[in-house]
Amino acid sequence: MSATGKIPSVRKPAGVTLLLAAIPFLALCFSVPLWDRLHPMLFGLPFNLAWLSIWIVLSSLCMWFAQRVEAAREQGDKPP
Repeated sequence: MSATGKIPSVRKPAGVTLLLAAIPFLALCFSVPLWDRLHPMLFGLPFNLAWLSIWIVLSSLCMWFAQRVEAAREQGDKPP
């Protein structure tokens, strides 16, 4: 509860925010049959390890973009 005694409302996230959050999940969880190989090498690492390492970084970028979308959406809802 807030200081005024009202329960704050929670908005549903925008569709683009959900898509940005789903991209890393799908890339890490459901692409395993596509990259589950030890040979080829990428950046001196087996491809599967390189793929996971790259997506850890890309996941942070996707979440940053999703946060920016929600922040812009929140700014648009506030009266001037």
